[in-house]
Amino acid sequence: MRKVKIKGYYKHFKGKIYMVEDIAKDCETLEDVVVYRALYDNKQLWVRKYNDFISEVDHNKYPDVKQKYRFEELRKEDIYDRY
Repeated sequence: MRKVKIKGYYKHFKGKIYMVEDIAKDCETLEDVVVYRALYDNKQLWVRKYNDFISEVDHNKYPDVKQKYRFEELRKEDIYDRY
């Protein structure tokens, strides 16, 4: 199973870059959720179920996407090259 790194940088399959702030628990289901921040525009904070965060892209729905996973980890150097 893939592991999400806290303070790691991730590229969403649609191209935007995010930084994982933390892993939290949903208060009702006790499922792990990923808390992540956009590194563009207003730096909005988001949450997504852990298993959704690490899931593969639905290539039937998005056949032109080359990225395997919904979010793929980037190296810090890759971030500085983009921004």
